[in-house]
Amino acid sequence: MLILVTGGAASGKSARAEDIVCRLAGDGKKLYVAAMEPSGAEAQRRIARHRALRAGKGFDTLEHAKNFDRMRVPSGYAAALLECLGTALANEMFSPGGAGAHAADSILSGVAALTAACPHVVVVTNEIFSDGRTYDAGTMAYLRALGALNQQLARRADAVIESVCGIPVTRKGSTEFA
Repeated sequence: MLILVTGGAASGKSARAEDIVCRLAGDGKKLYVAAMEPSGAEAQRRIARHRALRAGKGFDTLEHAKNFDRMRVPSGYAAALLECLGTALANEMFSPGGAGAHAADSILSGVAALTAACPHVVVVTNEIFSDGRTYDAGTMAYLRALGALNQQLARRADAVIESVCGIPVTRKGSTEFA
């Protein structure tokens, strides 16, 4: 089962995704795939915030920032959470040693590895397409790539949940996941 959770910045999407994983895993093991590269003060602050959010919830963490096509998913997990698609894509596209032009394929390969290894997978992504602005070519390429990835995963997903100001809105599938 694949569930996609989307929303704007500070919309509650991460907390919603963690809650879904905890419910789906029950007493089983939970895996948190952390895509953020720990560089810079802002990244460190966000990593600390996410660690605090999931503290005491029983997640094992797999730090994996890029080259998702090479990700080795440990076995034995009832559910996994990939946090987050937008960060993973930026790493793949712009970080040294990332997949570059093959970023989307690398990430889709990583999601496929997760779904093959875990019966329940939740992927967090971002809703960043509504400001109506035009950006430089690199940013526009990133936005288009993230939009395409979101569409591909939404098509494959059993459920798509949008978090709007902390309120879950089911876009696809059963409302039981919201």
